Amino acid sequence: MESTIETAQPQGDLPSMTNTQAIPFLAQFINRPLRIHVSDGRMFLGQMRCTDKDRNVILAQTHEYRQPSASAVRDALASPDAASSSDANSSSASSVKLHMTSRFVGLVVVPGQYITKIEYEQSMFRPEPQFPDEAAPEA
Repeated sequence: MESTIETAQPQGDLPSMTNTQAIPFLAQFINRPLRIHVSDGRMFLGQMRCTDKDRNVILAQTHEYRQPSASAVRDALASPDAASSSDANSSSASSVKLHMTSRFVGLVVVPGQYITKIEYEQSMFRPEPQFPDEAAPEA
């Protein structure tokens, strides 16, 4: 089964959603695995359980991912492995691959005010989320 990760935002620039628009939109993602990026650079990967009027999102079975620290990046660039890879490709700046650090956090509340991006996994077994301007008119 093939799946892809999509950002939960339609193409083009849209104005920010109001809380009234955001709640039904976010409710479509209940029981889906989500990646939620927050303003401090962390990413949470877990299964969405619920949301509230303030756009807070509760994730279950969650892993938290953080970018490597500045000191870890400096140490990696100073390591002999980075020097040998930059010699092989001397025309470009030194580069190294560092993995994000992760930890299991279980059940977590992600405050809505800090969410910068939500990504979901597409599945042929679930309908695609409807964005507010594409949703069917309410009666």
